[in-house]
Amino acid sequence: MSTNNDVVLRASHIAKIYEEGDLKTDVLSDVSFTLKRAETLAIVGASGSGKSTLLHILGGLDTVTRGEVEVEGRMLSSLSDAERGRVRNRSMGFIYQFHHLLPEFTALENVCMPLLIRGVAIGEAERQASALLGRVGLAKRLGHKPSELSGGERQRCAVARALVTRPAVVLGDEPTGNLDEGNAAQVYDLMLELNREIGTSFILVTHDSRLAGRMDRTLELHNGQLVDKIYA
Repeated sequence: MSTNNDVVLRASHIAKIYEEGDLKTDVLSDVSFTLKRAETLAIVGASGSGKSTLLHILGGLDTVTRGEVEVEGRMLSSLSDAERGRVRNRSMGFIYQFHHLLPEFTALENVCMPLLIRGVAIGEAERQASALLGRVGLAKRLGHKPSELSGGERQRCAVARALVTRPAVVLGDEPTGNLDEGNAAQVYDLMLELNREIGTSFILVTHDSRLAGRMDRTLELHNGQLVDKIYA
């Protein structure tokens, strides 16, 4: 039986309704699940099923119509915008389909950024960022800007940036969707390896059933609700 200390993230009866005039669109109707420490979870579903909306709500980037999201014991709805920002910086990492690296900064500077926001001294931030970039195979690319990196290298840099603060959970929105099959597999291997080493939990939205099947658990978003998905 899991204890509260085992639970990193809990979603309770999440609903999201968009209203425009008389038109109401139910995107999420009753989503509930818990994520344990060091667990990996894939969320799959048809295009337009609300996967990205759910991820934004879990990350405190969007609000719920009903329900609650709890991250490491803190209810997001009870927090101010500034407090939610601190929870994101201290407890969460984010990886997107497009790396969203800052183009004017080097790989090292991009990975340092979350630590600097947290208040870590620049020398220590550079030490931690350099170590993790080396861990993802970019030790010789620290001074390169995103435009000087390949697609796979940019995404590995984005993974390093998401993990440099050793967050409790990383949320990924199609994190390998912009990569070819070989690079996608390498990035997934890297995320799962770091999951085992660091103990960070992962929630990944993906359309790739082969990659989803490598996660501890897969849930499918269907008609606004999550159901267990089992791959043969």
